Amino acid sequence: MTKKSTLKIEEINLHIVNWLKTYAETSKVNGFVIGISGGVDSAVTSALCAQTGFKVLCVEMPIHQAHSHVTRGREHIEQLKKQFPNVSSVEADLTSVFQDFIKQVPETNDIHKLHLSLANTRSRLRMTTLYYFAGIYGLLVAGTGNKVEDFGVGFFTKYGDGGVDLSPIADLMKSEVYALGRYLKIPNSILTAAPTDGLFGDERTDEDQIGATYDELEWAMAIEEQKIASNSFTARELEVLNIYKKLNKNNQHKMIPIPVCTF
Repeated sequence: MTKKSTLKIEEINLHIVNWLKTYAETSKVNGFVIGISGGVDSAVTSALCAQTGFKVLCVEMPIHQAHSHVTRGREHIEQLKKQFPNVSSVEADLTSVFQDFIKQVPETNDIHKLHLSLANTRSRLRMTTLYYFAGIYGLLVAGTGNKVEDFGVGFFTKYGDGGVDLSPIADLMKSEVYALGRYLKIPNSILTAAPTDGLFGDERTDEDQIGATYDELEWAMAIEEQKIASNSFTARELEVLNIYKKLNKNNQHKMIPIPVCTF
């Protein structure tokens, strides 16, 4: 049993908030900047940062964004600003920047690679924008990745949403993020929405992309960590395990330090 598993949700909340406070004080910064997507991870992360008392800048960065994502994000931001005077927000519409980028790079006939590359480009444009605001206001970029995404299947963009200064919820499973979200009373519209990265300009969910739910991936991650034999698993459990193993192997380049040629 891990130390975290013995804690109550309010204790987890307090632990992360104190960790954020200490890090900000040590770093001698003014606070945090967070990209708000309308999803549970960014909502919980921003709510945690808000509790520190440090300046928190919530940034909306639409790029052909679905209306539902924008609406959920704004509902959360308004709720936060009513609760915490240290929270402010700004919108940087990157749609035209993204379209200009597309005009400047060559096309490819490989549609799958094209769509994936452009999805990752959206994420990297947002990272660049967050660091712009971080630079002019003296803030840290707070990451929104959770444990199963960051260290299980690597479901994030390298130097996109993976390009951050610190990761407050990266030791929490997705289910724990939801539990924390309920404790923090983030909008129900966010808690009940299907998880999606919103990078493809359509309604595809994370489950559509990965082929498994986060509950299934958490199960598979636990099975792998505990090295439990697979001779009694159902066909679906074996399928999920294979999905997890494949993604974990293929995305190791995101999870390990940058290789350095040493002498």
